[in-house]
Amino acid sequence: MPPPPPHGPEPQWPIPTFNIRIEDLAHPGAKLFLDNVRPDVALRDAVITVCSWLYTPETVPTNVQCVTLVLRPMDGVAHTFGSATHKEIHFSLNHIRNSASRARDEILGVLTHEMVHCYQYNALGKCPGGLIEGIADWVRLNAGLSPPHWKREAGEKWDAGYQITAYFLDWIEGRYGDGSIRELNEGMKDKEYDEHIFKDVTGRKISKLWKLYKEHLEGHSAP
Repeated sequence: MPPPPPHGPEPQWPIPTFNIRIEDLAHPGAKLFLDNVRPDVALRDAVITVCSWLYTPETVPTNVQCVTLVLRPMDGVAHTFGSATHKEIHFSLNHIRNSASRARDEILGVLTHEMVHCYQYNALGKCPGGLIEGIADWVRLNAGLSPPHWKREAGEKWDAGYQITAYFLDWIEGRYGDGSIRELNEGMKDKEYDEHIFKDVTGRKISKLWKLYKEHLEGHSAP
């Protein structure tokens, strides 16, 4: 896994208390999880990764006091909810079982994605869901934990979410400078969402950025 972006001396990020609840210890996914990661280390590393990519030691939020990881049989992959101070990450044991061939990387990738949801800003609840998920997968991508099926492709719209938006954000970060996505996140701290935030960060409207990104992809895929 690539190291977090450098900030000089290792910063002291605010680390919350971690709890874990496993609702079926006999489930094959539970054994895979415990065989492949140390929960306390995995959760702490996820917090450090999220803080490193989305904040500086001066701007990192300190409201999250406790993160509880719940491993249980369920459909889907994972979801996160909670209050400002206490977060719960529910992670599917079925998904872990189905990812047995690459269990460690998938576990760490999902934990990193969900930990973003514990810390990212959401424009007072008005941020488009696709951007919320895209930022989470952008952090996962930069942590070196993208799964093999992800592809850098445009899709139908910039806020389709997940890896479609993650790669778009990665292009913005590369073109407009390190810290661009950190600035985008910071701009959603205490005001409702307005797509003008992209122009604040890059100098261009989101529609123009998406057009340039698609042209970039087409240029790289041309024979």
